[in-house]
Formats: sequence, C-alpha cells, structure tokens
Amino acid sequence: MQPAIRSQFGADVNSAITSGPDPAKPRKSPCASCPYRKNVPSGVWDGSEYQKLPGYDGEIHEQKTASIFMCHQQDGCVCSGWLGHRSEPGDMLAVRLGLMRGSLDLGCLDYTTNVPLFDSGAAAAEHGLADVQSPGRKAQAVISKIANRRGPEVL
Repeated sequence: MQPAIRSQFGADVNSAITSGPDPAKPRKSPCASCPYRKNVPSGVWDGSEYQKLPGYDGEIHEQKTASIFMCHQQDGCVCSGWLGHRSEPGDMLAVRLGLMRGSLDLGCLDYTTNVPLFDSGAAAAEHGLADVQSPGRKAQAVISKIANRRGPEVL
C-alpha cells in the first residue's frame, strides 16, 4: 500500500506567497485530486495537508491562516477548490491579502464552479483524514497517478 502524497516542498507548500510577475490564477475547474472535491477519495494527501483546510473557515476575524492555498498539482495555480468552496472567495483573509500584495489575480474574487465541493475546510478535512492511515483502493489509484507524474520523492 502506498502512503498518502506528501508535498515535495514539505509541510509549508501552501504557505509560500506567490512571487513573480504574474499573479496566481485558478484553474477552470478544481483538479481531479483536490481535497475540497466531494468525489475525491479519502486519504489521498498527507494528514498535514488536510489539517490546513479548517484554518480558512469562519468569518475573517475567525480564520487562523492568511496563507494562499496553492493547487497540489504544483503548476503555479491557486487551488480552485479552495476558492470555490466559499460562495464569496473574497470572504477569506488570504484572498484579500493576496490581492493586495499582487500574489493573486483579480479573477479569484469571481471564481465559481459547478463541481461539488465540501462547504467548509473542516468538512473537507474530516473526509480526507478518515482514511489517511489506510487509503482505500480508489485513493491508492489517485496516489499512484500523482506519484507516476511527480516521481516517488513525493511519497
């Protein structure tokens, strides 16, 4: 059995502020392994990745993180599931700060998707963590696909 995917950049993959001339944009749709997607099996990602998600819940003054949540595909896009799980992405402190710093594209404010997503980071984390110690067959298939694309160092 393969372990859940770990970030090749360590636990802080999503705490880095995007730097460079182009602000991060979302994908048109959340990626096939997005931790916010309801149809992604539990246990694909390392537990530390799921534990980040509830930090974006609540009103701005209740949010525990201001870090931009980047896509796990590590293609420079902001996580579309992260943006799309809220009816108003601008209600997240990280989005507002990212826009002010020029790290996020203005299109992030208007991002919507028809892909079924968990309503909160806590719900997504609860689902993802349920099988993190023993990912099922479907999760193993997703993990294998990601490992084949990225290489074994992410495991």
